[in-house]
Amino acid sequence: MDSSKVILYHKRIGTFVAEKKIKQSLDILSDMISFTSSGDLHDEYENMVLTYRNMVTYTIEGIKDPERNKIYIKLIQSILRLSDRARQDILSHNSGWHTYWIKQQAEKEVKLSGKTIIETVDDLMFKSELDEWLKLSNEFNPDPSSEISLKHKHLIKNIFNHLWLTDYYGEAESSLIDIIIKSGKFRWFETSIFVSAITLSSFRTWQTEKLYQLIDIYESGLEQVIERALSGLILNLHYYNDRVSLYPELTARINQLELNPGFREHSRIIVLQIIKSRETEELSRKLHDEILPQVEKLKPRIEEKLDLDNILPKDINEEKNPDWSEMFSDSEAIFKTMEELTKLQMEGSDVYMSAFANLKHFDFFKDFQNWFVPFYPDHETINEIYLDEILGPGTNELAEALYKTPFICNSDKYSLLLNLKYLPSAQKNMMLKVFRMELEGLQQLDDESNTLDSFKSFRTNVTQYLQDLYRFFKLSPYKKEFEDFFNGKLDIYNSEFFKQSGNAHEAEAGLADYFFSKNFYDDALQLFLRQIPEKPADAQLYEKIAYCYQETGSWDDALKYYRRAELIDRKAWTIKKTGLCLRRLGKNDEALECYLQASDLEPGNFHTVIMIAHCYLDLREYEKALKYYFRVEYNDPGNLKILRPIAYCYFALGRFDDSEKYFERLSAGQLTVHDYINKGHLALCQAKKKEAVDFYRLSLISHEIAIEKFMAIFSEDKPLLISLGVNPEDLPILLDYLLFITV
Repeated sequence: MDSSKVILYHKRIGTFVAEKKIKQSLDILSDMISFTSSGDLHDEYENMVLTYRNMVTYTIEGIKDPERNKIYIKLIQSILRLSDRARQDILSHNSGWHTYWIKQQAEKEVKLSGKTIIETVDDLMFKSELDEWLKLSNEFNPDPSSEISLKHKHLIKNIFNHLWLTDYYGEAESSLIDIIIKSGKFRWFETSIFVSAITLSSFRTWQTEKLYQLIDIYESGLEQVIERALSGLILNLHYYNDRVSLYPELTARINQLELNPGFREHSRIIVLQIIKSRETEELSRKLHDEILPQVEKLKPRIEEKLDLDNILPKDINEEKNPDWSEMFSDSEAIFKTMEELTKLQMEGSDVYMSAFANLKHFDFFKDFQNWFVPFYPDHETINEIYLDEILGPGTNELAEALYKTPFICNSDKYSLLLNLKYLPSAQKNMMLKVFRMELEGLQQLDDESNTLDSFKSFRTNVTQYLQDLYRFFKLSPYKKEFEDFFNGKLDIYNSEFFKQSGNAHEAEAGLADYFFSKNFYDDALQLFLRQIPEKPADAQLYEKIAYCYQETGSWDDALKYYRRAELIDRKAWTIKKTGLCLRRLGKNDEALECYLQASDLEPGNFHTVIMIAHCYLDLREYEKALKYYFRVEYNDPGNLKILRPIAYCYFALGRFDDSEKYFERLSAGQLTVHDYINKGHLALCQAKKKEAVDFYRLSLISHEIAIEKFMAIFSEDKPLLISLGVNPEDLPILLDYLLFITV
């Protein structure tokens, strides 16, 4: 069984178990077991099937067993554990992954030592190196190139690998973690990478003991370590959401965390930062291409022809409700200026992913654990900079500035440092100046902000750590061996953990507004809908729900909630939004009525005037449409775009000379494909067939429109042309002539 198939089977088992489809899960597990090399797994599976068959039989026969529910839960746990073990067994023998090569090398060393299993900390292969390090004084600071330093470096790597690659923790691992946390012999940055090892081990193989260890580490209070522990815990609880409720002891431990005064805010910071990772790829595309993907909205053909949306500049009031301005104060027009990009950076958005993606080729990143090591000024990588003729004298300032800057994650700091030595001399000097200025600015920033935000340090450390994880899953040479957590929906707000966090309603409200401000409308909608029972008379809530439906194209639902909002708080913005929905639903008479009402409330709003004109145009009441278009033209005489619908209305009314005058004025700007088609129609109605063909040909040779679409537009316009006096028998011949000279 290949790697992708075993992973798929493993996921299916988890899904079936969550849906209580135990027989189906056992059937898939049987297929997995057949590819394993362990007889124990086969025996355990057979016992499991026998147990479940008996349970099913007793239930059908009406035999009551007070222990049945406990046995059922235990069986489900056993199925999941056996599927985990089968997955590991198959992958270790068939995947060829780096992960399992390291694991197999470690297992060989254990066997060569004469041991078959690690039961206590004394059984660990690196126990002697560990003891040697524990005997040293805390004040002892060996030379980085000394033998004891090299041994210590090797010890750190062994501990990391052991915690990462051990499938199931026992007494040995519990004792080892206890030594790490309580001995005081391991520095914070070393303990930090051990936490990452536990997190990765838990992703690989579920075990509640690993999550208990992360909880214990979080409760230890070690700064720069607790951030990683709680992040790892939350990521795992979301990843294994279907399993959490099967372990009441685990949920009890999570509930106990509520007693920690900072837990709620810590959790909120982490959840929000995880969700922010969804913006990273979009930010990277924008920074790289300066293009935001646009989804073409379904709109009436006449609207496309006459470019009705762009006659006036976008009215902010026609988009999101201006009454929500406070909520959008930190997120309006995100990508318009560098000032706003800086604001995103300050908020923790990952703006550097694309910039540093190509700087992960250094040998430093071939060492697995280095993807998770925090940046600190004494790291051995700094030593390389000391040797540089230009950078050497400023190395301390450079390292200190990098260490303190909150805007670059640890992984990118190492990338930047490793790349510095390859820069030309002029750029090296410039970088030193930049970092000196950065250091001065950071010192001032610290003095001002530390008193204002007691969670600033925690937020910064979480942001950098989660961005480190993001780079590992996206960029590391080992990424194919891990399921990319950040590829998922990241709907942590639906997880059992989030529901148990105590302040779920308050947190959901904040997340809903965050999703809304970032245009994640599907997510925002879920959370806004949950708030209705608590806020049944909140007009803004209904407006936001309606807007979410609008942006996802659910016009009927949007209309329903705009009308609810209007009943509570009647205002022009809501009425116009109701009109928009009605127009999109083809209810043009009702849409017109809404815009007329809005105009009474806002008589000077020319965007409303435009929409009234569009509605009359939809209803083919061209004289009335002209009346409103003229008001816009009078107010904005230099606007060439308003000439387009005026020219069309005159044409539809058969006033060809007036239409031609406006088309000539429109020609002072850049004509669109539809302008050429409409000018062709006008010429055709004036019996200028050759001129009409020339205009039609101009629309086709622009390559902005396919022949098929041209034919569809022409077919739609055919009844109007005939009503204006064009001989219908001439049209097929004219089109064939056009194809002869164009194709």
